Amino acid sequence: MQFKTKMIPLAGAVAVAFALAGNAYAQEQIVKIGHVGPVTGTDAHMGKDNENGARLAVEELNAKGVVINGKKVKLQYMPEDDAADPKQATAAATKLVDSNVAVVIGHLNSGATIPASRIYANAGIVQISPSSTNPKYTQQGFKTAFRVVANDAQLGRVLGQYAVKTLAAKNVAVIDDRTAYGQGVAEEFAKGVKAAGGTVVASQYTNNKATDFNAILTAIKAKKPDVIFFGGMDAVGGPMLQQMKQLGINAKFMGGDGICTGSLPGLAGAGLGENQVYCAEAGGVEDARKAGLDKFRAAYKKRFGIDVVYTAAYAYDATYAVVDAMQKAKSWDSAKYLPELTKISYPGVTGTIAFDAKGDIKDGTLTLYTYRGGKRTELAVVK
Repeated sequence: MQFKTKMIPLAGAVAVAFALAGNAYAQEQIVKIGHVGPVTGTDAHMGKDNENGARLAVEELNAKGVVINGKKVKLQYMPEDDAADPKQATAAATKLVDSNVAVVIGHLNSGATIPASRIYANAGIVQISPSSTNPKYTQQGFKTAFRVVANDAQLGRVLGQYAVKTLAAKNVAVIDDRTAYGQGVAEEFAKGVKAAGGTVVASQYTNNKATDFNAILTAIKAKKPDVIFFGGMDAVGGPMLQQMKQLGINAKFMGGDGICTGSLPGLAGAGLGENQVYCAEAGGVEDARKAGLDKFRAAYKKRFGIDVVYTAAYAYDATYAVVDAMQKAKSWDSAKYLPELTKISYPGVTGTIAFDAKGDIKDGTLTLYTYRGGKRTELAVVK
Protein backbone atom coordinates (compact mmCIF):
# COMPACT_ATOMS: atom_id res chain seq x y z
CA MET A 1 0.00 0.00 0.00
CA GLN A 2 1.32 3.44 -0.89
CA PHE A 3 0.75 6.55 1.17
CA LYS A 4 0.50 9.96 -0.40
CA THR A 5 2.12 12.80 1.42
CA LYS A 6 0.39 16.17 1.13
CA MET A 7 2.98 18.90 0.66
CA ILE A 8 2.35 22.39 2.00
CA PRO A 9 3.56 25.05 -0.44
CA LEU A 10 6.49 27.14 0.82
CA ALA A 11 4.38 30.28 1.09
CA GLY A 12 1.82 28.37 3.14
CA ALA A 13 4.51 26.98 5.43
CA VAL A 14 5.84 30.48 6.07
CA ALA A 15 2.33 31.69 6.83
CA VAL A 16 1.83 28.87 9.32
CA ALA A 17 5.14 29.66 10.97
CA PHE A 18 4.24 33.31 11.34
CA ALA A 19 0.81 32.41 12.68
CA LEU A 20 2.35 30.18 15.34
CA ALA A 21 4.87 32.88 16.24
CA GLY A 22 2.05 35.40 16.42
CA ASN A 23 0.14 33.19 18.83
CA ALA A 24 3.25 32.82 21.00
CA TYR A 25 3.75 36.58 21.13
CA ALA A 26 0.06 37.16 21.75
CA GLN A 27 0.33 35.13 24.93
CA GLU A 28 2.94 37.55 26.33
CA GLN A 29 1.39 40.81 27.44
CA ILE A 30 3.49 43.96 26.97
CA VAL A 31 3.36 46.43 29.86
CA LYS A 32 5.09 49.74 29.22
CA ILE A 33 7.21 51.32 31.95
CA GLY A 34 8.10 54.94 31.24
CA HIS A 35 11.02 56.87 32.68
CA VAL A 36 11.81 60.57 32.28
CA GLY A 37 14.91 62.47 33.37
CA PRO A 38 17.61 64.67 31.84
CA VAL A 39 20.08 62.66 29.76
CA THR A 40 21.30 65.80 28.00
CA GLY A 41 22.39 69.07 29.59
CA THR A 42 24.23 69.83 32.83
CA ASP A 43 22.22 67.31 34.90
CA ALA A 44 22.62 64.46 32.41
CA HIS A 45 24.85 62.39 34.71
CA MET A 46 22.10 62.42 37.35
CA GLY A 47 19.31 61.72 34.90
CA LYS A 48 21.20 58.81 33.36
CA ASP A 49 21.80 57.44 36.85
CA ASN A 50 18.06 57.31 37.56
CA GLU A 51 17.38 55.91 34.10
CA ASN A 52 19.91 53.13 34.74
CA GLY A 53 18.35 52.32 38.11
CA ALA A 54 14.89 51.83 36.61
CA ARG A 55 16.36 49.96 33.63
CA LEU A 56 18.16 47.52 35.94
CA ALA A 57 14.89 46.80 37.76
CA VAL A 58 13.03 46.17 34.48
CA GLU A 59 15.76 43.83 33.24
CA GLU A 60 15.80 41.88 36.50
CA LEU A 61 12.03 41.57 36.62
CA ASN A 62 11.87 40.35 33.02
CA ALA A 63 14.62 37.81 33.74
CA LYS A 64 12.69 36.50 36.76
CA GLY A 65 9.40 36.46 34.88
CA VAL A 66 6.45 38.68 35.74
CA VAL A 67 2.92 37.27 35.97
CA ILE A 68 -0.08 39.55 36.45
CA ASN A 69 -3.55 38.05 36.81
CA GLY A 70 -2.30 34.73 35.44
CA LYS A 71 -0.77 36.31 32.32
CA LYS A 72 2.92 36.30 31.51
CA VAL A 73 4.01 39.91 31.18
CA LYS A 74 7.00 41.47 29.47
CA LEU A 75 7.95 44.92 30.75
CA GLN A 76 8.89 47.31 27.97
CA TYR A 77 11.19 50.10 29.14
CA MET A 78 10.50 53.48 27.56
CA PRO A 79 12.97 56.20 28.63
CA GLU A 80 12.57 59.84 27.61
CA ASP A 81 14.81 62.90 27.98
CA ASP A 82 13.47 66.13 29.49
CA ALA A 83 16.86 67.94 29.73
CA ALA A 84 15.65 69.27 33.14
CA ASP A 85 13.50 71.72 31.16
CA PRO A 86 9.81 72.22 32.08
CA LYS A 87 8.65 72.55 28.45
CA GLN A 88 10.56 69.46 27.33
CA ALA A 89 9.25 67.64 30.41
CA THR A 90 5.64 68.24 29.44
CA ALA A 91 6.37 67.17 25.85
CA ALA A 92 7.95 63.93 27.12
CA ALA A 93 4.99 63.37 29.45
CA THR A 94 2.52 63.81 26.60
CA LYS A 95 4.49 61.36 24.46
CA LEU A 96 4.41 58.70 27.17
CA VAL A 97 0.70 59.23 27.81
CA ASP A 98 0.04 58.81 24.09
CA SER A 99 2.10 55.60 24.19
CA ASN A 100 -0.22 54.17 26.89
CA VAL A 101 2.44 53.58 29.52
CA ALA A 102 1.29 51.88 32.71
CA VAL A 103 3.45 54.07 34.95
CA VAL A 104 6.12 56.77 34.77
CA ILE A 105 9.21 56.68 36.97
CA GLY A 106 10.36 60.30 37.08
CA HIS A 107 11.12 63.06 36.69
CA LEU A 108 14.48 63.92 38.27
CA ASN A 109 14.11 67.66 38.91
CA SER A 110 11.18 69.24 40.73
CA GLY A 111 10.97 71.93 38.05
CA ALA A 112 10.25 69.22 35.48
CA THR A 113 8.25 66.91 37.73
CA ILE A 114 5.65 69.45 38.83
CA PRO A 115 4.40 70.61 35.39
CA ALA A 116 4.50 67.04 34.03
CA SER A 117 2.47 65.74 36.98
CA ARG A 118 -0.69 67.50 35.79
CA ILE A 119 -0.47 65.71 32.42
CA TYR A 120 -0.15 62.31 34.10
CA ALA A 121 -2.96 63.13 36.54
CA ASN A 122 -5.31 64.17 33.74
CA ALA A 123 -4.56 60.89 31.96
CA GLY A 124 -4.93 58.85 35.17
CA ILE A 125 -1.37 57.49 34.92
CA VAL A 126 0.69 56.86 38.06
CA GLN A 127 3.90 58.87 38.41
CA ILE A 128 6.58 58.03 40.99
CA SER A 129 9.51 60.41 41.30
CA PRO A 130 12.74 58.92 42.66
CA SER A 131 14.36 62.28 43.40
CA SER A 132 12.03 65.32 43.25
CA THR A 133 11.91 66.93 46.68
CA ASN A 134 9.91 70.17 46.36
CA PRO A 135 6.88 69.83 48.70
CA LYS A 136 4.58 71.40 46.07
CA TYR A 137 4.74 68.24 43.95
CA THR A 138 2.53 66.22 46.30
CA GLN A 139 0.58 69.20 47.61
CA GLN A 140 -1.33 69.64 44.33
CA GLY A 141 -3.87 66.99 45.27
CA PHE A 142 -3.12 64.61 42.39
CA LYS A 143 -3.92 61.03 43.40
CA THR A 144 -1.43 59.76 40.81
CA ALA A 145 1.64 61.57 42.23
CA PHE A 146 4.12 59.76 44.51
CA ARG A 147 7.73 60.12 45.58
CA VAL A 148 10.12 57.70 47.27
CA VAL A 149 12.41 60.27 48.95
CA ALA A 150 11.93 62.78 51.75
CA ASN A 151 10.94 66.32 50.75
CA ASP A 152 12.71 69.67 51.11
CA ALA A 153 10.80 70.70 54.22
CA GLN A 154 12.41 67.85 56.11
CA LEU A 155 15.79 68.21 54.42
CA GLY A 156 15.98 71.98 54.92
CA ARG A 157 15.02 71.72 58.58
CA VAL A 158 17.68 69.09 59.31
CA LEU A 159 20.44 70.96 57.45
CA GLY A 160 19.51 74.28 59.06
CA GLN A 161 19.70 72.76 62.51
CA TYR A 162 22.98 71.04 61.66
CA ALA A 163 24.53 74.31 60.48
CA VAL A 164 23.70 76.13 63.70
CA LYS A 165 23.94 73.40 66.34
CA THR A 166 26.72 71.17 64.99
CA LEU A 167 28.82 73.49 62.81
CA ALA A 168 28.26 76.38 65.28
CA ALA A 169 27.31 78.77 62.49
CA LYS A 170 25.89 82.10 63.61
CA ASN A 171 25.76 83.87 60.26
CA VAL A 172 24.62 82.07 57.11
CA ALA A 173 24.43 83.13 53.46
CA VAL A 174 22.02 81.49 51.02
CA ILE A 175 22.27 81.15 47.23
CA ASP A 176 19.75 79.42 44.96
CA ASP A 177 19.57 78.69 41.24
CA ARG A 178 15.95 79.89 40.80
CA THR A 179 14.71 76.40 39.88
CA ALA A 180 11.76 74.85 41.71
CA TYR A 181 14.21 72.52 43.46
CA GLY A 182 16.96 75.01 44.24
CA GLN A 183 14.75 77.83 45.44
CA GLY A 184 12.56 75.47 47.43
CA VAL A 185 15.36 73.76 49.34
CA ALA A 186 17.10 77.10 49.99
CA GLU A 187 13.93 78.57 51.49
CA GLU A 188 13.45 75.55 53.74
CA PHE A 189 17.08 75.70 54.85
CA ALA A 190 16.71 79.38 55.77
CA LYS A 191 13.65 78.49 57.87
CA GLY A 192 15.65 75.76 59.60
CA VAL A 193 18.51 78.16 60.40
CA LYS A 194 16.17 80.77 61.87
CA ALA A 195 14.30 78.16 63.91
CA ALA A 196 17.61 76.98 65.37
CA GLY A 197 18.65 80.52 66.34
CA GLY A 198 20.94 81.41 63.44
CA THR A 199 20.86 84.48 61.19
CA VAL A 200 20.66 84.66 57.40
CA VAL A 201 22.94 87.59 56.54
CA ALA A 202 22.72 87.38 52.74
CA SER A 203 20.44 85.94 50.08
CA GLN A 204 21.63 85.74 46.46
CA TYR A 205 20.59 83.88 43.37
CA THR A 206 22.07 82.61 40.13
CA ASN A 207 20.75 80.22 37.48
CA ASN A 208 21.26 76.56 36.74
CA LYS A 209 23.53 77.21 33.76
CA ALA A 210 25.74 79.90 35.29
CA THR A 211 29.54 79.60 35.44
CA ASP A 212 30.62 82.98 36.88
CA PHE A 213 29.78 83.64 40.53
CA ASN A 214 32.38 86.28 41.41
CA ALA A 215 29.88 89.11 41.85
CA ILE A 216 27.55 87.29 44.23
CA LEU A 217 30.40 85.63 46.12
CA THR A 218 32.19 88.97 46.57
CA ALA A 219 29.00 90.49 47.98
CA ILE A 220 28.60 87.52 50.31
CA LYS A 221 32.26 87.65 51.43
CA ALA A 222 31.69 91.12 52.86
CA LYS A 223 29.06 89.66 55.20
CA LYS A 224 31.59 87.19 56.67
CA PRO A 225 29.28 84.15 56.80
CA ASP A 226 30.24 80.98 58.65
CA VAL A 227 28.27 78.87 56.14
CA ILE A 228 27.21 79.36 52.53
CA PHE A 229 24.24 77.25 51.47
CA PHE A 230 23.62 76.56 47.78
CA GLY A 231 20.26 75.40 46.52
CA GLY A 232 21.05 73.77 43.19
CA MET A 233 22.89 70.94 41.48
CA ASP A 234 26.51 69.79 41.52
CA ALA A 235 27.25 71.04 37.98
CA VAL A 236 26.92 74.59 39.34
CA GLY A 237 28.01 73.89 42.92
CA GLY A 238 31.39 72.49 41.84
CA PRO A 239 32.57 75.60 39.95
CA MET A 240 31.15 77.76 42.75
CA LEU A 241 33.46 76.01 45.21
CA GLN A 242 36.42 76.65 42.92
CA GLN A 243 35.64 80.38 42.83
CA MET A 244 35.15 80.52 46.59
CA LYS A 245 38.71 79.23 46.96
CA GLN A 246 40.02 81.80 44.47
CA LEU A 247 38.34 84.60 46.45
CA GLY A 248 39.70 83.32 49.76
CA ILE A 249 36.29 82.46 51.22
CA ASN A 250 36.78 79.85 53.94
CA ALA A 251 33.14 79.36 54.92
CA LYS A 252 31.66 75.89 55.09
CA PHE A 253 29.60 75.02 52.02
CA MET A 254 26.26 73.27 52.41
CA GLY A 255 23.57 71.98 50.09
CA GLY A 256 20.84 69.45 49.55
CA ASP A 257 20.93 66.24 47.58
CA GLY A 258 21.59 68.18 44.36
CA ILE A 259 25.23 68.68 45.34
CA CYS A 260 25.51 65.55 47.46
CA THR A 261 26.86 63.34 44.67
CA GLY A 262 29.83 61.22 43.79
CA SER A 263 30.50 63.65 40.93
CA LEU A 264 31.08 66.73 43.11
CA PRO A 265 34.83 66.13 43.75
CA GLY A 266 35.58 66.08 40.03
CA LEU A 267 33.46 69.18 39.42
CA ALA A 268 34.94 71.14 42.35
CA GLY A 269 38.58 70.13 41.85
CA ALA A 270 40.90 72.01 44.21
CA GLY A 271 37.92 73.94 45.56
CA LEU A 272 36.81 70.93 47.58
CA GLY A 273 38.50 71.32 50.94
CA GLU A 274 38.69 68.65 53.61
CA ASN A 275 35.49 68.65 55.71
CA GLN A 276 34.41 71.86 53.96
CA VAL A 277 31.25 70.59 52.27
CA TYR A 278 28.27 69.27 54.20
CA CYS A 279 25.16 68.01 52.47
CA ALA A 280 22.16 65.77 52.88
CA GLU A 281 20.76 63.17 50.54
CA ALA A 282 17.02 62.54 50.65
CA GLY A 283 17.07 58.92 51.67
CA GLY A 284 19.46 56.50 53.29
CA VAL A 285 19.44 53.24 55.20
CA GLU A 286 20.57 52.30 58.66
CA ASP A 287 23.03 49.50 59.39
CA ALA A 288 20.56 46.60 59.13
CA ARG A 289 19.78 47.44 55.50
CA LYS A 290 23.22 48.42 54.23
CA ALA A 291 23.98 44.95 52.87
CA GLY A 292 21.01 45.12 50.50
CA LEU A 293 21.99 48.56 49.25
CA ASP A 294 25.59 47.45 48.76
CA LYS A 295 24.35 44.47 46.74
CA PHE A 296 22.38 46.84 44.50
CA ARG A 297 25.41 49.08 43.99
CA ALA A 298 27.52 46.07 43.00
CA ALA A 299 24.86 44.89 40.52
CA TYR A 300 24.61 48.41 39.10
CA LYS A 301 28.36 48.64 38.56
CA LYS A 302 28.48 45.21 36.97
CA ARG A 303 25.68 46.12 34.56
CA PHE A 304 26.73 49.67 33.62
CA GLY A 305 30.45 49.74 34.41
CA ILE A 306 30.22 52.81 36.65
CA ASP A 307 29.40 53.60 40.26
CA VAL A 308 26.02 54.93 41.34
CA VAL A 309 26.03 58.72 41.00
CA TYR A 310 22.82 59.88 42.63
CA THR A 311 19.44 58.27 43.33
CA ALA A 312 19.49 55.23 41.06
CA ALA A 313 18.48 52.95 43.94
CA TYR A 314 15.28 54.95 44.42
CA ALA A 315 14.34 54.61 40.75
CA TYR A 316 15.07 50.89 41.11
CA ASP A 317 12.84 50.57 44.20
CA ALA A 318 10.06 52.65 42.63
CA THR A 319 9.95 50.27 39.67
CA TYR A 320 9.85 47.14 41.81
CA ALA A 321 7.21 48.62 44.13
CA VAL A 322 4.82 49.59 41.34
CA VAL A 323 5.09 46.17 39.68
CA ASP A 324 4.36 44.61 43.07
CA ALA A 325 1.21 46.76 43.29
CA MET A 326 0.18 45.62 39.79
CA GLN A 327 0.57 41.99 40.81
CA LYS A 328 -1.46 42.51 43.97
CA ALA A 329 -4.20 44.28 42.00
CA LYS A 330 -4.03 41.71 39.18
CA SER A 331 -3.92 44.59 36.71
CA TRP A 332 -1.45 46.99 35.06
CA ASP A 333 -4.18 49.59 34.60
CA SER A 334 -3.38 52.60 36.82
CA ALA A 335 -6.97 53.04 37.96
CA LYS A 336 -7.05 49.44 39.19
CA TYR A 337 -3.62 49.12 40.81
CA LEU A 338 -3.59 52.63 42.31
CA PRO A 339 -5.50 51.52 45.45
CA GLU A 340 -2.87 48.82 46.05
CA LEU A 341 -0.03 51.32 45.57
CA THR A 342 -1.49 53.68 48.17
CA LYS A 343 -1.32 50.94 50.81
CA ILE A 344 1.83 49.18 49.66
CA SER A 345 4.62 48.23 52.05
CA TYR A 346 7.41 47.04 49.81
CA PRO A 347 10.80 46.05 51.30
CA GLY A 348 13.15 47.92 48.95
CA VAL A 349 16.92 48.28 49.04
CA THR A 350 16.45 51.88 50.20
CA GLY A 351 14.03 50.94 52.96
CA THR A 352 10.32 50.22 53.14
CA ILE A 353 8.37 51.85 50.31
CA ALA A 354 5.08 53.05 51.77
CA PHE A 355 3.18 56.28 51.12
CA ASP A 356 1.13 58.71 53.17
CA ALA A 357 -2.16 60.24 52.05
CA LYS A 358 -0.40 62.88 49.92
CA GLY A 359 1.87 60.39 48.13
CA ASP A 360 4.99 61.25 50.14
CA ILE A 361 7.20 58.47 51.43
CA LYS A 362 6.35 57.48 55.01
CA ASP A 363 9.10 57.86 57.61
CA GLY A 364 11.51 59.30 55.05
CA THR A 365 15.16 59.33 56.07
CA LEU A 366 18.04 61.66 55.25
CA THR A 367 21.74 60.89 55.11
CA LEU A 368 24.24 63.57 56.12
CA TYR A 369 27.61 63.58 54.35
CA THR A 370 30.88 65.46 54.18
CA TYR A 371 33.84 65.04 51.82
CA ARG A 372 37.20 63.73 52.98
CA GLY A 373 40.13 62.75 50.84
CA GLY A 374 38.11 63.66 47.76
CA LYS A 375 35.38 61.14 48.61
CA ARG A 376 31.89 61.43 50.02
CA THR A 377 31.83 60.25 53.63
CA GLU A 378 28.66 59.37 55.50
CA LEU A 379 28.09 61.11 58.83
CA ALA A 380 24.66 59.95 59.97
CA VAL A 381 21.22 58.72 58.89
CA VAL A 382 18.46 60.82 60.45
CA LYS A 383 14.66 61.09 60.32
